[in-house]
Amino acid sequence: MAQIPGQEDKEKTTALKDLLSRIDLDELMKKDEPPLTFPKTLEEFEYTFNEQGQLRHTTTGEAFVFNAREDLHRWNQKRYEALGEIVTQYVYELLEKKCNMTKVILPVDVTEEEPRSFIYLSADAMSNPAKLLVLIQGDGVVRAGQWARRLIINQDLDSGTQIPFITRAKEEGYGVMVLNPNENHLEVERPAKPTPLLSPEASDEPAEKRERKDDRESKKKRDFYEKYRNPQKESETEQIPIRENGSPEEHLLYVWDHFVSNAAARNVFIVAHSYGGLSLVELMCQREAQVKDRVCAVAMTDSVHNIWHQDASKSIQEWLQQSTGYGSTTCPTTSQLFGGFS
Repeated sequence: MAQIPGQEDKEKTTALKDLLSRIDLDELMKKDEPPLTFPKTLEEFEYTFNEQGQLRHTTTGEAFVFNAREDLHRWNQKRYEALGEIVTQYVYELLEKKCNMTKVILPVDVTEEEPRSFIYLSADAMSNPAKLLVLIQGDGVVRAGQWARRLIINQDLDSGTQIPFITRAKEEGYGVMVLNPNENHLEVERPAKPTPLLSPEASDEPAEKRERKDDRESKKKRDFYEKYRNPQKESETEQIPIRENGSPEEHLLYVWDHFVSNAAARNVFIVAHSYGGLSLVELMCQREAQVKDRVCAVAMTDSVHNIWHQDASKSIQEWLQQSTGYGSTTCPTTSQLFGGFS
């Protein structure tokens, strides 16, 4: 028998619909994820940095694996973030113990009750009469001493941290300031909102009817979350800004006014990576004369600044053209940096 045109496609579509109808989507949506609780130390994570500065599993020797649990992207991401926080603390320890940097709390007149940030200074950062190097990273989760968390975890410490620059700078006779432009607020858990209680006078509905209505609404919500459930609800938080350091731009301006401008060095050198370049241009718009007087060279790497959108004057544009080296590299190397500054 001759087949009617299009009948085969129709049969395939019908078969596909039949197959899909047998899949219990509700059960697939109900797949539980493990608890969002993770180790607090590298040792508990069973990772360590080897002699080459590479993050490796203590048992297998393998590099970090993001997809530790298949089909659980949110859990894997939270695990990665938890490891990233541990890495941040590890880098702080290296700055203090390996590089002999000192943590300085911001604002300088912070009170006990206020949220605070900090930067790192070499012993001679304020007193070195010749040269001062200021390191400014980009935006995001990176903190003082880091260029890129991803490179630290997936490649090595030399690629993702500022430690090689600090070490080389000190060997070359520079004082060093390590900024922390992304430490802008204190995050605290938001208190739960009390459920308002309606008095009988607040509604014309009989109390029994209101209770039945509330029960129906509660059941609808429970059914919805059961069907598309996120079994682990994350706590709601709010951010308390750090005074005069509530953004990367504010942070750089504050550090300039309270530290760089008061340093003894005749020549200031700046490395501004990614969003750090934008913050530097904003600083110039605010303190043009001071920056021109103190800064003798700037290295901008993968900078996202925009001299037109930031309303940089013609004199600022000309100065940047004369005093700035640009690079498109993900993170600068010590050879690129000190070769350009020499």
